[in-house]
Amino acid sequence: MKTTSQKSGAWQRGFRIGKLGFGLVGSYLGYQAQNLLLSESGKAQRRARFQKKAGQRVSGELGALKGAIMKVGQLLSMQSGVFPKETLRELAALQMHAPGMHATLARAQFKASMGKFPEDLFREFDPEPFAAASLGQVHRALTRKGEKVAVKIQYPAIRSAIENDFKVVRSATFAGRLTGHLPSAAIDEVQRGIMEETDYVNEAKNLKYFREQFEDIEWVTVPRVYEELSSDRTLTMSFVEGRTLAGFLETKPSQQLRDLVGARLFELFEIQTCYLKALHADPHPGNYLFQPGGRIGMIDFGCVKRFDVDWRELRRFYEDWGWRESEAAERRFLKIICGPKAPYEKARKILPDVEEYLESFHPRGSGDVFFGRKKDPAVQKRMRAAWHRCGRRIFQNKWMNPEYAFLSRADVGLGFLLEQLGAVVNISEIARRVEAGQK
Repeated sequence: MKTTSQKSGAWQRGFRIGKLGFGLVGSYLGYQAQNLLLSESGKAQRRARFQKKAGQRVSGELGALKGAIMKVGQLLSMQSGVFPKETLRELAALQMHAPGMHATLARAQFKASMGKFPEDLFREFDPEPFAAASLGQVHRALTRKGEKVAVKIQYPAIRSAIENDFKVVRSATFAGRLTGHLPSAAIDEVQRGIMEETDYVNEAKNLKYFREQFEDIEWVTVPRVYEELSSDRTLTMSFVEGRTLAGFLETKPSQQLRDLVGARLFELFEIQTCYLKALHADPHPGNYLFQPGGRIGMIDFGCVKRFDVDWRELRRFYEDWGWRESEAAERRFLKIICGPKAPYEKARKILPDVEEYLESFHPRGSGDVFFGRKKDPAVQKRMRAAWHRCGRRIFQNKWMNPEYAFLSRADVGLGFLLEQLGAVVNISEIARRVEAGQK
């Protein structure tokens, strides 16, 4: 049974989201009206100001709301093919620099979780967070032995806030769920994943698993968990040094260093998808730290997805257009993409769009695939159009392989990272090396 305060909180969150939407619509109409009186150069300047202001407004509101709604903002911050750079720059603040809890509230949250105040367990504890995101914030501290640690403290009542956010989502998507074009199971899976991120005991297990798996890779750092200083709502880890992506780029790294870091990010992705079949599944820039010499720190393992899709098989399909080999191969490929329930004759209609996308991305017979090489804007436009047509056909016909959808999202996140780095990466060479068991 929900209390009156919980119901009021849910109503207030829904009201703020609705108010944000109406406010953006009003601002857009005002912006368009002013355009009628401006020159072409004036319109361009006005457009950039509007896009920046809209990004600030969305970032500020979603950052204040936190929870699942803020997760949406983080996802939007990586949509470089959809939003202008002025908007993306403002949304990027949601990745690590959202408004944090007041120090008094953070202290109370720690006490409620650990049974003692921070000063009772640590030699030093910084009351001001150095990072704050959708579900919690992180503080610097020193253990009694003098070890530098990062202490993540969960926001109060974040689990009920997530439940309330998804009530809003389900209301907003009622028509799509009624027709089956947006399956309820898909929303349920997203909610399950975000709720899982609020369980810091589970995140501690993920950290230990990936730390063990990557221990032989000298250029990767995964934090160590201090179990005696952790609980289901507080997580204490060894402090990982490094710069954020934005901070790294401010140092003006050479193209050689950018390419090295990009290659290593792609290699990590290949190792996880090909061998571990477990993926660090929240690939926004705030979850990586960049260290001297091209070393990479991986943080925030709240969202880890385990899957059964054979990534190497799927990549070979894409590289060789393997569905053309036989009807059996075509059926196999479509099952991976669309799921087992998609009717074969209807599902195969996506193939022309898949082929157009791949031919635009990397023409057949043109050697190794490189990410980051400049493409003609017209080619990029064809790629996006083909990809959107393919996705629209899948959704309109109510097909979805959740694992493929998840892997595609992670792949898009990796692509965004490489794009922001400005890295040029021979992904074919890395894939061959990883498949051969070489690091």
